[in-house]
Amino acid sequence: MKIIVTSLFVEDQEKALKFYTETLGFVKKHDVPSGKFRWITVVSSENPNGIELVLEPNDNPTAKNYQTSLVAQGIPATMFGVEDIQNEYKRLSDCGVKFTMKPTKMGDFTIAVLDDTCGNLIQIIQK
Repeated sequence: MKIIVTSLFVEDQEKALKFYTETLGFVKKHDVPSGKFRWITVVSSENPNGIELVLEPNDNPTAKNYQTSLVAQGIPATMFGVEDIQNEYKRLSDCGVKFTMKPTKMGDFTIAVLDDTCGNLIQIIQK
C-alpha cells in the first residue's frame, strides 16, 4: 500500500492553485469541475507522477473548524521537504510569503513555517 493522494483544505481553490503553482513551484496535475467546486491536484515539479495534493474546498463546516483550529494553535496542516531551507526561505520571503517561524534547527532537521494565504500553516523541512 502507498499514499497516492492527500488533501489540504483551502478557503479559495483558485487562489490556492495560484499560490501552490506560481509561488511554491508545484505543477497542476488535474483540474476537473466537480459540482460547484473543482477537483484540483498539484504535484512536485521534481516528481510529476508522485503523490498528488488535492486543494480541497473547506466548504464543509467541520473542515473549516479543523482548519481554523490548527492555525489558531500554530499547527501546520502538512509538511514539504526542501533541499536548502535557507535558500527556499529567502526565495519565498522575496515573493512576499509570510513566515510564522523562520528556519530553526531542531535536532538533525531545520524547519520553518509559512502561511499559505489560503487558511493554512505549512511547515517546510530540510533533513
